[in-house]
Amino acid sequence: MTTPGPEPAPQDAGLRSRLVDVGVDLVSREGAGALTLREIARRAGVSHGAPRRHFPTHLELLSAIAHRGFTDLAARVNAIRGDGSTDDPRGRLTRLGDAYLRFALENTGMYELMFRHDLLESGHLRLRDTSLPLFGVLVELVGRVRPDADARAVAAALWANLHGIAQLWRWGSLQLATGAMDFAPLLRTALDAHLGPEAGR
Repeated sequence: MTTPGPEPAPQDAGLRSRLVDVGVDLVSREGAGALTLREIARRAGVSHGAPRRHFPTHLELLSAIAHRGFTDLAARVNAIRGDGSTDDPRGRLTRLGDAYLRFALENTGMYELMFRHDLLESGHLRLRDTSLPLFGVLVELVGRVRPDADARAVAAALWANLHGIAQLWRWGSLQLATGAMDFAPLLRTALDAHLGPEAGR
């Protein structure tokens, strides 16, 4: 008869989730540069070697933290896709662009981490399963607005434009250069540049 193994120590229960929770809080407060294994372990109240039981490499822990950000962004996108308020693809793109910029500006540390693919192990923790469908939503809507164009290329250029707006707005550069206090006119201009002027304007 086999003797049952020891029960997991109470402090190990939920350790993986706790480490990610601590990382999410740390990146929101101090940015991606603060996400060291030692600091996350310290704030989680465990030894500096404990995270390696669940995350053998630093990159795997960073990827798990970034996954939370992609999940949050996906929820915002899906709320816009499924609200049933309009089937106008241009209107949805405007709302998605607004949601993307707001997410970037409200979650600056997480946003920085999410798109640092040089820091993440995207394949191992299936980050692509969350991030690529988000890009797919953009491609699908762009294709409906611009059926004459390469929707993937236009969507990529639009995404790069939005990413630049988010970064430069966060640094204060766009406010200084334009005197704008709201990014809405910049979003509208970016959409016009990539999709053509909106009908009726």
